Order: sequence, then structure tokens, then C-alpha cells
Amino acid sequence: MAIASRFPPCRQIHCFMNTIKNVAKRIEGLRESLDLTQSDIAKSTGITLEQYQSYESGSVDIPVSYLLKLANTYEVELSALLFGGEPKMKSYYVTRSGCGEHVERREFYRYQSLSSGFLNTEMHPFLVTIEPAIEAEANVHHGQELHYVLEGRMEMEIDGKPIVLEPGDSIIFDALHPHRMRALDDRNTKILVVLLSR
Repeated sequence: MAIASRFPPCRQIHCFMNTIKNVAKRIEGLRESLDLTQSDIAKSTGITLEQYQSYESGSVDIPVSYLLKLANTYEVELSALLFGGEPKMKSYYVTRSGCGEHVERREFYRYQSLSSGFLNTEMHPFLVTIEPAIEAEANVHHGQELHYVLEGRMEMEIDGKPIVLEPGDSIIFDALHPHRMRALDDRNTKILVVLLSR
């Protein structure tokens, strides 16, 4: 077998709403396979029934942090919910430049997974491209996050305090504190994000 054939081809999801709909269908499929009600899932993952129903309907953005919570609660791989494929590699997994699985979580956030093919990963690294846009709502979830700025400048807001980060800067924080980020200087910002759940 040629070395190149061991690595999955690049697959990209370009349409934002289709991506959300696809993730929503996988959430619904998980719930039905476990023979659980929407109320069961909402209660076990700590959100309201109405919020869960909006996620499963595919009508709103589904935070990666919530998908991670869902994956940990029901012992499935995050990549299975995000991309629909099951990871295979146990010892190591190489992501070639530009070939990680892509998903547009929001209209101005583009995530590229660096671990989608690695089985039972305990950390979730992503390359995230942030487009200049209106400020996103603050996010709160269990676990920790590390952000490392690769290109451009960004503002990270934690507990209402703005922190400007330049290329080469990094920040690690407890994700239970309300946080959000935005690109500065009217240009895209690219960062490395590592999520670690508890």
C-alpha cells in the first residue's frame, strides 16, 4: 500500500447551513439509536429542552463545546458528530497541510480539525479562521481552552475583559468563564485552538 493512500482525502464542507443541518441530523440519529427522548438528552447535557430542540432542528448554530459535552456524555467520538466519520488510527494520525476535516460552525468561524482520524483523543485541536464580523455571543462550557495566534490580531474577551492578542501570543483559560473572540483590523485571524474537556 502506498503511503499516501493511508491518509484520508481532503473533504471540505462549504455551505454553513447545510453543515449545521448535517450535524443536527447526526445528533438526532444518536438520540434515536440510544432510544432517548429530547428531554433525556437535554437533562443529561445540562441545557433546556427548548435549546436542545433548536439544536436538533438545525435552525441555530451548535457550539463545538456542546457537541463535545454530548460526545463525552454518550461515549461517542466528537468527529463522528462533526463530520460523520469514525476515527481509525490508534498510535498516531497525520493531518497533511490543508487536508483536515473542515466545518463552518458559524458564518464567520471556520474550523479545521487536526485530530479527526485519531481514536479516543482526549484533546481536540483545531485551526480556526475568524472572519471580521459582528461580535459573537459569549460562550460558557466545562473544560479548558488554549488559543495560540498564528496570523492576524484578535480580541479575546473573558468575563467582560478584552485582551488583545498578536501573532505568537497565546492564552489558556477555564471555559466556565464567559468568553468570545473577534478578529481585529478588518482582516481574517487564524489561531490554533485546543479544547480539553473535564
